[in-house]
Amino acid sequence: MTKNLPDAGRPAFHSLADAAWILGIDQNELHRAIRVGTLRAERRRSRLVISAAELRRVLDGGAR
Repeated sequence: MTKNLPDAGRPAFHSLADAAWILGIDQNELHRAIRVGTLRAERRRSRLVISAAELRRVLDGGAR
């Protein structure tokens, strides 16, 4: 029996450096977007990370 897991093998969270690279912006711009609330980040083990779903929302042009 197999299960269809669409996101299997993909990371659920990305570091800020990875997220900036994926979005094609500078890390300072990413920090600014988090600070003003355009992009949601959360703490995992005392580090800020961005969920893959949040990156998909931003890449699809989703507004908050």
